[in-house]
Order: sequence, then C-alpha cells, then structure tokens
Amino acid sequence: MTQAFPNSAGRLRMMYERLLETYGPQQWWPAKTPLEVIVGAYLTQNTAWTSVERSLRNLEAHHLLCIDGLRCVSEEELRTHIRPSGYMIRKAAAIKAFITFLDDYYEGSLENLAAESPEIARPRLLALPGVGPETADAILLYGLEQPAMVVDEYLRRVVTRHGLVPVSSKYAEIQQLAQSAFATDSPLTLSQHYNEFHAVIVQVGKRHCGRSAKCESCPLCFDLPASPVSAPLVKPSSRKAAA
Repeated sequence: MTQAFPNSAGRLRMMYERLLETYGPQQWWPAKTPLEVIVGAYLTQNTAWTSVERSLRNLEAHHLLCIDGLRCVSEEELRTHIRPSGYMIRKAAAIKAFITFLDDYYEGSLENLAAESPEIARPRLLALPGVGPETADAILLYGLEQPAMVVDEYLRRVVTRHGLVPVSSKYAEIQQLAQSAFATDSPLTLSQHYNEFHAVIVQVGKRHCGRSAKCESCPLCFDLPASPVSAPLVKPSSRKAAA
C-alpha cells in the first residue's frame, strides 16, 4: 500500500482553500431531487454531463424521474430514454437494480437509505451492478448528504502531478489523503467540505488539469515545484465500468 508524502494533507488543504477563494461555493450537485442525483451518478459514467442532461430531460418529460416511475418502466423503455448517455443497456439494468435494492432493503424510501450508517450503506451500494467506489461515494455525498469523499480522475491528476502521492496510488489511498485534509474539522461540517472540495477540484480540473496540464494561470501553481513534470495518467482499476 502506497502512502502520501510528508505534509501532503496540509498542502491539499491549502489548495482547497485557494480554489474555494478562486471559484467560490459551487453548491453541487446540479439536480432538483436526491433521486435525480443518484440517477445522474449512474448516467455520468464514461460520458459528458451534457449527454446526461439530455437523458434526465427525457426521463422527466415521461414522468419517470421518480421511484414509482423507475420501478414500473420496463428496462427496454428505460434504455430508450437514457440513450443519449451511452452504454444504455448496462446503465438501465443498473438503475433498475438500484430500485430493487431500495425496495428490498429500505421499503422503497430514499429517506430510509439516507438514515442508514454509511458503513453499512456503502458496501451494499458497491455490491450493486454498475457501482464502483466513485459512484457509491457520489450517491452517498450528493444524494444522501453523507460525508463521503469522492475521488475522480481530476483529483487523481492534481495529487499526483503535485507530488502529494505516488502515481500508483489507488482510490482508497487518495481518498484517505483527501479525508486527512479535513481531519481537524467538525464532523458536522464534513459533508459540506467534501461537497465543495470535489466541486472545486472539478472546476480546476476542467480548466487546467486535463489530460495535458495547463499550469499557466492555474490557481494551484503556487504549490508546483520549480520545474513541474506532469505525471502520467493511470486509470483507476477499482471503478466498475458501466456500459
């Protein structure tokens, strides 16, 4: 198991504060209801958010963006509505499996799921088809308002390119580092901090930390070594593909 380098947590916390100062509160996730967040977490896998929005509009237009609607709709019809997001066969099956899971364990209630301990809910979510660590944590954080740290490719690029962790670091190791940046904060504030942290990391990732680093004018350039070298991208192997 790889470990973060010395003072990595403190540096990452400074980076978060700089990003929050630069971009301001993001108030994520962009959705009207917790269920829309959860469906969006499935649909956004391996696709652009603009495509997800088209699928969500389709579901809303056909009155399917609700528990009863997703329970009653056939898997075949669901595939048609979420086609813009791609991989509709696997994604439709995964969404239907989530509704069955909700019925079996929580009486079809998102409120009951949200009241469950994350230590119990997270392994149950990870056991579902189409749910890897990133999707599970996004559901917990944004859909259920639980303190779950989301690790995505943008965060992986930031922490490896800035030398906070080895390039070979796994999802759980990067997650542990990110959580350590908030170790002294009140547990009551963690959900809000984790929410904003992920959101501002996405913002800087889109602008400056894509496949090719664009460090000029990046708000995080203060933390870079004198001669920054972009770490090669290593795709996380823990996340299940959704197709």
